[in-house]
Amino acid sequence: MPQLNPSPWFAIMIFSWLVLLVVVVPKVLNHIFPNEATPQSAQTPKTNTWHWPW
Repeated sequence: MPQLNPSPWFAIMIFSWLVLLVVVVPKVLNHIFPNEATPQSAQTPKTNTWHWPW
């Protein structure tokens, strides 16, 4: 049963994890958002209660 031979599949798995950790993760972590979030005011907005007509 050749599918139980771990030799090629283990090497493929290690190589794919190596590519993921060395190439993909730094690219994702270096992503810069073009729009920085603006801080909102600490003042809470004034809300009115809604009176249903029924």
